[in-house]
Amino acid sequence: MKKNLLHTDLAVLLLRMAVLYILLGLARLVFWAVNAASLGSINWSELPQLLRGALTFDTVSLIYANAIFIFFSLLPTHLRERKWYQHTLFWYYIVVNAIVLALNYSDIVYFNYTSKRFTADELFFFGNDNTGHVALKFAAENWFLVLCWALSVAALIVMYRVIGRPRPMVRSRWGYYVTDTAVLLGAIALCIGGVRGGFSRSVRPITLSNATQYTASTQKANLILSNPFCILRTAGQSRIAVPHYFDEAELATIYTPYHFPANDTPSLGRRNIVILILESFSAEHSALLNPDLYVAGDPGYTPFLDSLMRQGYTFTEAYANGRKSIDALPSVLASIPSFATPFMLMPQSLGTGRPLPALLADEGYTTAFFNGSPRGSMGFGAYANQAGITHIFSLEDYEQARGTNDYDGYWGIWDEPFLSYMADELGTFPEPFFATVFTLTSHHPFVVPDRYRDSLPSGRTKVHPGVAYTDLSIRHFMERASQAPWFDRTIFVFVADHVSSETFADKTRTPTGNSHIICFLYTPDGAFRGMDNRVSQQLDLMPTLLGLIGYREPYFAFGRDVLGEPERMPIAVNYINQSYQAITDSLVLFHDGARILNAYDRGDTLQRHNLAGEATFRAPETERFLQAMLQQYYDHLSRRSYVVDTTYAPYRTAASDTTTLNH
Repeated sequence: MKKNLLHTDLAVLLLRMAVLYILLGLARLVFWAVNAASLGSINWSELPQLLRGALTFDTVSLIYANAIFIFFSLLPTHLRERKWYQHTLFWYYIVVNAIVLALNYSDIVYFNYTSKRFTADELFFFGNDNTGHVALKFAAENWFLVLCWALSVAALIVMYRVIGRPRPMVRSRWGYYVTDTAVLLGAIALCIGGVRGGFSRSVRPITLSNATQYTASTQKANLILSNPFCILRTAGQSRIAVPHYFDEAELATIYTPYHFPANDTPSLGRRNIVILILESFSAEHSALLNPDLYVAGDPGYTPFLDSLMRQGYTFTEAYANGRKSIDALPSVLASIPSFATPFMLMPQSLGTGRPLPALLADEGYTTAFFNGSPRGSMGFGAYANQAGITHIFSLEDYEQARGTNDYDGYWGIWDEPFLSYMADELGTFPEPFFATVFTLTSHHPFVVPDRYRDSLPSGRTKVHPGVAYTDLSIRHFMERASQAPWFDRTIFVFVADHVSSETFADKTRTPTGNSHIICFLYTPDGAFRGMDNRVSQQLDLMPTLLGLIGYREPYFAFGRDVLGEPERMPIAVNYINQSYQAITDSLVLFHDGARILNAYDRGDTLQRHNLAGEATFRAPETERFLQAMLQQYYDHLSRRSYVVDTTYAPYRTAASDTTTLNH
């Protein structure tokens, strides 16, 4: 009797779903083992809640992926007893769940680079020409994970066969249909409850942020999440929900992205601007910015940039506003951040705006964008064009001018020859000009030209030889550019796109340390020098540069002019581990949009003492600023408007009395 019950349609389905839960659990265990340094240790006391959360999200993922399989496995029809029907169910189960497991094993590697799970945003990258090549490189480097996936798929096939074919629960004609229909309806009801995360009326379909309900650590929330939940719950999120923390008049006095420069602010005049966006240049690479990580005399991995920082204006506490390269372009060029979804990938990015290149073009600047990857790669060229840049140079232009021998085999042209090419091209532009370049080499798969392989430092992580090579490439670029007449009339900006996936210090593995980047300005004539120890962010570059060249028209930017707007709060805001991180000179705050999740003193670099757990903790100024910024951000996204509305009454008031802002 018991043996017969184990072979009924319902029992067989439950056993096959149980196999999936076990295999996803094993994938999660590997996820933690590989990323334990970032996720943190797990205490026995928190294990039950983590398991409960994991079960909840795995349930949603498995229902999303197997809803069709579940339905047709229980559909009250005698076709289920046909061989072809069972073969179809078999192949659906194996193929779909092999993809589910592949996504979860891919997450193990992907998380190391972005501190987030694989979502619908990443589907954008499949359109790149080099996706297959890079994916194969990742697979070769992470063969152990490929082996784990293959063994998991093999286990799926074996266990499917071992469990065997199902048999009807009731063989009588009416009993068959009545019983099976009831079971099917019950299964549908359970699936609906599973997708929603419960059956209560107050329960809404769970989202990524619900993972924080099962852990106080926003980092461990990533351990709870699973795919395909993360992909399907983020797909097609084009509708913007605007939070309303403040009425319009109060909002304008707390924070506004509208800037009204004062006419008497000192400036350097109309200078050329060259921005070098450096791939994965974490502050950790610099011995100047992190002397505690290097013994005396150790030059670190950015000795040339460190020498420029000593002669330029350096933001020692600069933070990235995103986790990926495509987050950096809007942050740097338009002073628009990316939070849950990269701004570049949102349909709202096509709204009306005037980024830095467009404003400078209005002032008579020649504008150019350089990137050594193939034309159209990563959407960089498309966004550069959207930002108002006229001249775009890519791998194809380089190879037409200098041949095909400098391709790195993965991403594009090696940094050294491409920066040399850029220096020559800049010499053909009429002044003033604006140009930006996105470097490539200091990126996975962490390769450098053969002729430098033995002379570069091996470093403490895989990225360090590439960082040292790019630093050397910049030295040669600056030496070449210094021979040109435009050199002394130029403001050079050096800023990382985001931190590196490879870290070696404990303090750089916290969400805050894992946002700390290299960022500074350099003027060859020494007109602008200093060490700025206040918190800054990529968003601050556009306002600061406009202030330095004496731009006096109203403009739209989410950052602040660090020299000309002392009334605005020094702060850095980004989205990490499904929460908003606000970094100030004294505090780090993690917020889910509705409440404070965690808070740490800036001196607590390892973030071990959560202030938010103390009854007396309050952070009204930082929280109000963050809420006001989020309200402004999502409001402008919903309206697709990134220009100053000078007719709007609250902002006319703000323009005439900017001292009311952000105090």
